[in-house]
Amino acid sequence: MRPVMIVTGASQGIGAAIARQAGEHGYAVALTYQSNQAKAEALAQQIGNGAIAVRAEMADEEPILALFRTVDAALGPVTALVNNAGTPGPITKIDAVTAATLDTVLAVNVKAPFLMIREAIKRMATDLGGPGGAIVNVSSRAAELGGAGEWIHYAASKGALDSLTIGAAKELATRGIRVNAVSPGLIDTELHARAGAPERLVRLVGGVPMGRTGSADEVAEAVLWLLSPAASYITGAILPVSGGR
Repeated sequence: MRPVMIVTGASQGIGAAIARQAGEHGYAVALTYQSNQAKAEALAQQIGNGAIAVRAEMADEEPILALFRTVDAALGPVTALVNNAGTPGPITKIDAVTAATLDTVLAVNVKAPFLMIREAIKRMATDLGGPGGAIVNVSSRAAELGGAGEWIHYAASKGALDSLTIGAAKELATRGIRVNAVSPGLIDTELHARAGAPERLVRLVGGVPMGRTGSADEVAEAVLWLLSPAASYITGAILPVSGGR
């Protein structure tokens, strides 16, 4: 049985790098996107091996359920899940955060991984007849650094994701499922420009002990390692990919 991976939010950036490397490692990949259909479908075609692009709105339950039904039918039951989809929300200070921002950030960054993991368990868990599997959540160093003055709402959501990672790892360890997270630091992707701060990497890179930003491929390599048999005795880990930051 070929391994099947779902990578959420994979039309660009870290998600696209993960999906691309997954294909190189022999996975049949289902990559999700929210709006950029052309880019997602082009990436799926590039990956090959039956890869599919599926539109899924991560803030709602029904699209997540539909995603799993689509993957079941097209590729088979998922054996690896990467919860990468996320939103930082606008750059703002805590006294200006709106309820609408909190609703969106918490729905995409916290509720969606919960629901994705719930549905993956139904396909993976050995006590339910599944083959086992591995899950990696894409967190952020903001969870520990706090995001003060910029993204406290985002940092708080990633802190919740870290707690989910630890708790799920303990709960699912006897059911054949490993759960880990990567915690990227300053990674050179489109996220900063989309948030309206294209200069952010340059401004903050001086605080990175290694003296440079990271790449999406470097994060992807860490994810693929955590999913691999080489990490078979690792669960509940939150791996910084941050140059020491």
